[in-house]
Amino acid sequence: MDKLIEHLWPILKQITGYIYPNEIELHWGILIVIYPYITGLVAGAFILASLVKVFNVKEVQPTYRLSLLTALAFLIVAPMPLLAHLGRPERSLEIFLTPNRSSAMAMFGFVYAWYLMAVLLLEIWFEYRRDLIIWAKEGKGLKKWIQRFIALFSTDTSEKSVEFDKKAVKAITVIGIPSAFLLHGYVGFIFGSVKANPWWSSVLMPIVFLFSAIVSGIALVLLIYMVVTLVRGEELDIVCLDKLASFLFYVMIVDFSLEALDFLHRLYESEESIKILAQLISGKLFTSLVVIQLLIGMILPLIALASVKLFKLPVELRKHIYFVSTLLIQVGIFATRWNVVIGGQLFSKSFRGLTAYKMTLGGAEGLLVSLGFLILPLLILYVLVKILPPWQVKVKISSN
Repeated sequence: MDKLIEHLWPILKQITGYIYPNEIELHWGILIVIYPYITGLVAGAFILASLVKVFNVKEVQPTYRLSLLTALAFLIVAPMPLLAHLGRPERSLEIFLTPNRSSAMAMFGFVYAWYLMAVLLLEIWFEYRRDLIIWAKEGKGLKKWIQRFIALFSTDTSEKSVEFDKKAVKAITVIGIPSAFLLHGYVGFIFGSVKANPWWSSVLMPIVFLFSAIVSGIALVLLIYMVVTLVRGEELDIVCLDKLASFLFYVMIVDFSLEALDFLHRLYESEESIKILAQLISGKLFTSLVVIQLLIGMILPLIALASVKLFKLPVELRKHIYFVSTLLIQVGIFATRWNVVIGGQLFSKSFRGLTAYKMTLGGAEGLLVSLGFLILPLLILYVLVKILPPWQVKVKISSN
């Protein structure tokens, strides 16, 4: 008992009001925060890629392949925080062996498998097939055989086959857009369908999650494109940056409007939970919600991007604004996920008390492991870029 009290004492000191004993410690921690954050990046990056193939936005062509590889790298890591959270992660295979269509969480396995294998991998394969064949012919060593294997030992680079590849990419992208919406929209659906929790229960939750995902994905690809281009010692395509920033600005306006609408809707309803939610926002979540999510992660980037559109700023200044804005947006979107997941567990089911969240440094669900899950997609992306360079390479097409 003494050890239990010693373990809970840092949290007990921060409890206000009345709360049930089984609600003192939160069941979902930072790993469950990272999960929707990563899946949002996947959906947003793919939506950005679709602008080129479906909507024919040529200005963002330099980021097309990078968007696909970014989506793949983060999609590979997306289920890992959930598996790490499980006490018996190997049991996740039961989702496929004994499917339960009435479980929204269980259906994630099928949505994930569809999006990974039937959409993202296929589009990347058709997009890179011709280049992989040529790189394998010119390459040496292990990398050559890896590229030949990824190309499935195909050798046809005729104009007819390349034309088929282009048509396949466009068709898959069209299918992939609703799939990307489903991938992250269902995450908001899971939270929004919890009727017993007034912080989560909202019909706008899936839509808010989706548009914030598009914001985070575009911002991430823009940030990675700037860093990678500068590291390679090449000149940034300012036309591409301006177009990306414009899309980012417009989507942020929609996202901000939806979040404001959701907040006003809660105020208008004024259910019995409104008092505890007001205490939650003004107390426990004030810094993470008002300061970080709203001010730093939303309003400041909006003002910065709006200034670029309103005034004729120098090119170098625009680049700095874009870089800083994307960093702030990532911080704000992560805070959004934090406020949803953690914030929804901080108040008692009786609406009469608030608890606190204590994050440890080590352990299976500690800060170090969480940072590892955030860094791992970038390492995977580095490997993918080495094998599948995302920048356009001018190659000759040979007829068979």
